[in-house]
Amino acid sequence: MSDSTQSAEPRATNMDLLRFATAGSVDDGKSTLIGRLLLDSKSIFEDQLEAVEASSVSKGYDYTDLALLTDGLRSEREQGITIDVAYRYFATPNRKFIIADTPGHVQYTRNMVTGASTADLGLVLVDARQGLTEQSRRHAVILSLLRVPHLVLAVNKMDLVDWSQEVYDKIHREFTQFATKLNIPDLAVIPISALAGDNVVNRSENMSWYSGPTLMHHLEHVHVASDRDLVDVRFPVQFVVRPKSDEHHDYRGYGGMVAGGVLKPGDEVVVLPSGMTSKIAGIDLFDQEITEAFPPMSVTVRLEDDVDVSRGDMIARVKNAPAPSQDIDAMVCWMTNSPLKPRQKLAIKHTTRTARALVKDIQYRLDVNSLHRDQDTKELGLNEIGRVQLRTTVPLLCDPYSKNRTTGSFILIDEATGITVGAGMINSSS
Repeated sequence: MSDSTQSAEPRATNMDLLRFATAGSVDDGKSTLIGRLLLDSKSIFEDQLEAVEASSVSKGYDYTDLALLTDGLRSEREQGITIDVAYRYFATPNRKFIIADTPGHVQYTRNMVTGASTADLGLVLVDARQGLTEQSRRHAVILSLLRVPHLVLAVNKMDLVDWSQEVYDKIHREFTQFATKLNIPDLAVIPISALAGDNVVNRSENMSWYSGPTLMHHLEHVHVASDRDLVDVRFPVQFVVRPKSDEHHDYRGYGGMVAGGVLKPGDEVVVLPSGMTSKIAGIDLFDQEITEAFPPMSVTVRLEDDVDVSRGDMIARVKNAPAPSQDIDAMVCWMTNSPLKPRQKLAIKHTTRTARALVKDIQYRLDVNSLHRDQDTKELGLNEIGRVQLRTTVPLLCDPYSKNRTTGSFILIDEATGITVGAGMINSSS
């Protein structure tokens, strides 16, 4: 196999994946839309469809209730099982997809943060009859805070407003105006009927006035490769690979996921925090050696020199390395009933490094509906988001979240229980 082929194979495997998070108020048609995407992309089994059709008939419906495809999750909730985010997988000839179906209720804001934190695209549904709601704006704000680079507003249930262009234009105009206050680099507004299938996978004959792409066409062709930082090399070491077998007796590699930049054999790198320098001897992916690695590939990196590298260290370029910092300024989403207060001590996990942190100050609480900053607040309650100053016991190798979503994020952990209680997005460090 030639070098060019080896290099191209990981690229095809890793870059043709789109992660997107769905959001919307209750009864906006989220489950039906997911069911329609699965059905029209032929991603469900025939017996599943037959069961849904039979269940729809038994309920007296004159249509196939595609929302029943995700009803297993609802029945689990009724049995008292807590499910934060439901994931669905499907594929088309052009791209693979992972859907994070996030809850729409206000009290589950933390769950939406979890589901959208790794998304390339956010899909917000609104009911054409209701127009923009407080929840629509809330979800858009959260997606903006999480720096999700692409956002789609799907105006659903167009069949219930007689396919009205006037209704669509009004919602389009209101949301576009609201989005100017947010950091949304790419916005698309698509009129659909998830129940009837109009403009979901197949183009609608009922909305000839709409000349844009269908939802599936947009999902298949939205460009996400350039959203990742391919300039600043960041490779947090997750574990040291030492097989100690007869075949690989002297093998020593460092496994992890590339968080930024492009790694190639021969590149001069520095290991942080020790500051030791070396060159990349080779990069391994499963059982083959490859010529380059980039986000979000998980690989094993071998160095030419026998330097001390362990979990929590980071490999970066010599002249482009993150500065170690113990003072962190971040936006934090609080995820537990007991409020976050100044002087509180927590564990912090950043990439593959764990440390302890002290809450120095809470600067303000952000109202995610009005974007008002409440500077009089002294604590953050459940599902609230605010700007927080932290001091860590050891330096963290971080970047601003706006620059790198992996090295710019962290989670906060209750040391007594081991429960994740907060998620943070770094503004700056010093």
